[in-house]
Amino acid sequence: MQSSTARGYQDMDVGSGVVSPQAKEMEGYLEGAYHRDNHNSFSSDSPTQVEQQHITTVAHVGFSDALIAQKPSPWTKTMFKLYFFLFVAFLNSCINGYDGSLMGGLNAMSYYQQYFNMTPTGSKTGLVFAIYTIGNITGSFFCGPFTDWWGRRWGMFIGGAIIIAGTCVQAPATSREMFMGGRFILGFGVATCATAGPSYVAEMAHPAWRGTLTGLYNTFWFVGGIPATWTLYGTQNIHSDLSWRLPVWFQAVASGLVMCGCLFCPETPRWLVSNDRHEEAIRVLAKYHGEGNRNSPIVLLTYREMIEEIATEGSDKRWWDYTDLFNTKPAWWRMSCVIGMAFFSQWSGNGAVSYFMPVLLDSIGVRDQQTQLLYNAILNVLSFIMATAGARYVDRLGRRNVLLIGTSLFVLWWTIITTLTALYGDKSNQNLYGSRAAIAFIYIFGITYSFAYTPLQALYPVECLSYETRAKGMGVYNLFVNVAAFFNTYAIPTVWEKITWRFYFLYIAWDVFEVIYIYFFFVETKGRTLEEINEIFDAPYPKQKSIQKHIVVITDRGILDKGLEENMY
Repeated sequence: MQSSTARGYQDMDVGSGVVSPQAKEMEGYLEGAYHRDNHNSFSSDSPTQVEQQHITTVAHVGFSDALIAQKPSPWTKTMFKLYFFLFVAFLNSCINGYDGSLMGGLNAMSYYQQYFNMTPTGSKTGLVFAIYTIGNITGSFFCGPFTDWWGRRWGMFIGGAIIIAGTCVQAPATSREMFMGGRFILGFGVATCATAGPSYVAEMAHPAWRGTLTGLYNTFWFVGGIPATWTLYGTQNIHSDLSWRLPVWFQAVASGLVMCGCLFCPETPRWLVSNDRHEEAIRVLAKYHGEGNRNSPIVLLTYREMIEEIATEGSDKRWWDYTDLFNTKPAWWRMSCVIGMAFFSQWSGNGAVSYFMPVLLDSIGVRDQQTQLLYNAILNVLSFIMATAGARYVDRLGRRNVLLIGTSLFVLWWTIITTLTALYGDKSNQNLYGSRAAIAFIYIFGITYSFAYTPLQALYPVECLSYETRAKGMGVYNLFVNVAAFFNTYAIPTVWEKITWRFYFLYIAWDVFEVIYIYFFFVETKGRTLEEINEIFDAPYPKQKSIQKHIVVITDRGILDKGLEENMY
């Protein structure tokens, strides 16, 4: 009996168009694949000739079989090379984190305010913050084509170059208009980095650890944010314009490292396959996913799936064509997950934390600017630790489960915070224990958010998008993230001024809605290759398909598939 996997390997000879120049070598390549498949995979109706080891459940039999057959190790020399390439991509997140932490502190510096005749609040300050977001939104329409045309690594290079150009305009600025122009260019460049970076990590990471590695991408926001916070903490003691110019110049550091590092990074095999460069794709897969073995089970499986799922004439070759994002039911379901993640990651209450923290600190007598910066710096460090832990466990716990549990806890935390704020959040409050309890629960919310949402902000949308729509889809994701962040920046202070702590009731209601939406529409993507995730969205009800499990018997010869869990009873 010939398995479907073996037939898929044989089809490679017909569909790839790359094997004929090296026919003898590739015949052996395919024969080895066929032999391994027949040796390790067998149907549930065939007699079991070996001793059963144990029974478990898996999301996808083919991927699990390949992992068991290959037994990849994360500690080899080749894997550490791969980690270096992924680290270069992680630096794209540092760029965003650095600016995200920079402007809030910069806005409080007296030399910055005096030089540009600025105030901590007001329309002029709001415009300086808004122009970065406007640049990011504008860049969202160009970042997809950049990343599709020239590849993921050159997309990162282009983004880094634009950011350095923006820094060279912003740091030596002699007028507010020049400073704002630099910030617009920065925002434009960050949009490209935020598209190319996570796409590169997800497509290049070893499939056995894709969740952890891609989850780590967004945790590097803090690797950029923490130095920015401590740089501001240190340069405030410089009594000149250098106190604000120096932190701005440092924005170019991560971008420069990205540009230099990209020159050493290989292109992702999926981009190579989509551009009909199959032999290069196989070499990259064999080296970094198969430890140099072209007959590695994981290499054979992922390459076969790539040539079946990735079109060489897809919409990624047409820069103007965004229709594939919305023209079918599976596409709409994908975008419901992507856009949902964009809004949920910004509107779960994290935007209000940064606004309300100074009020609570002031209410317990912490009014010194330096001390408040110290509290913020400590929170950044704690958030980074929890985000890293979240990335480590996202493959064990699952994407959907983490989001459901985390968001449910948000409802609880905001209920407690709202109660404590109503009782002890006023400036006239004399109960220091009540205020400290409120601050403690804001910290608890912050670290819960970091564990549940920070790793998934880049990982989940990348996984939900198919290859042809990944770059443009991430551009759309970035667009909606900025729309949501724009609301956080400008609506929260305005509404807060009118209704104060009662605004938190909106977060409680919204987080309840998020829990319901995630439960019914978000899919589980763990335990599959990027191409195998397509099966989920092609199903009539993707959410239900994604949580189905195969019952398998793991034996000395491989995996025996006993069928879907729901069909066993």
